[in-house]
Amino acid sequence: MHTLFARPISRLSLALPLLILAACGGKAAPTPSYQAEMFSTGASPFARNYDATSQETCEASRRALLSQGYMTTMTQPDTIDATKNFQPSADTHVVVSFHVVCTAGENATNTSIAYVNAVQDGYTLKKSDTSASVGLSVLGSLSLPIRSNSDSMVKISSETVPAGKFYERFFSLVDHYLKTVPRSSPIPGENVSSQALAPSLILNSPDLTPIPIVVQTPAASSAARATLNADAANAASTANAVSAASATTVTAATPASAPAAASATTP
Repeated sequence: MHTLFARPISRLSLALPLLILAACGGKAAPTPSYQAEMFSTGASPFARNYDATSQETCEASRRALLSQGYMTTMTQPDTIDATKNFQPSADTHVVVSFHVVCTAGENATNTSIAYVNAVQDGYTLKKSDTSASVGLSVLGSLSLPIRSNSDSMVKISSETVPAGKFYERFFSLVDHYLKTVPRSSPIPGENVSSQALAPSLILNSPDLTPIPIVVQTPAASSAARATLNADAANAASTANAVSAASATTVTAATPASAPAAASATTP
């Protein structure tokens, strides 16, 4: 009889740990999203190679974002930042932030790589009620409740836009604008030749010989200024003498002409 009752008890004791493990397994913490990052060396879905310089690629990226309604917040030769607002519903708000970094290519000259990252931030409308009471001393302890509502946008999510057609459409638009951006082609190095000029062309040519600049010392400039003042005083005295001589001539000629005028008027 003792052995018959011992078997069910032993089976139950073995089943209890399994039930406990099953219950604990259902409440296991979810695996973090960053654990799925592989960091592989293959082609990145967030990068694209272009046959253009880094500045030309960034300029095409800026035009591509502006053409789609994005507002650039910080523009640098190798970095473009832009944002765009969305309103899916009356109580939700979404902001997409675009970040582009342009670097030089790896294998050839005049090539570049555009690295793109977009972050989507979600906001929702939160309503909060506040109440207060005011006591009136005239009526005793009477209190009047005052209620007010305040609405504010609260950030509820922030997520990097996953790789896919979103970035593919952007890369295609950048490729389109690269064909319209003014580009200058460099001159090949083997076609450029230089030749030094002969020294005699510079030293013996009167047209190329620089004219020396005379710099006067303070004493020389003071002497020149005194000479100019003396010349001006002599010119002024000469002008005064000429004026006095002409006035004397006019005075001497006046009495001789007066009797002739008088005899001409006498009957």
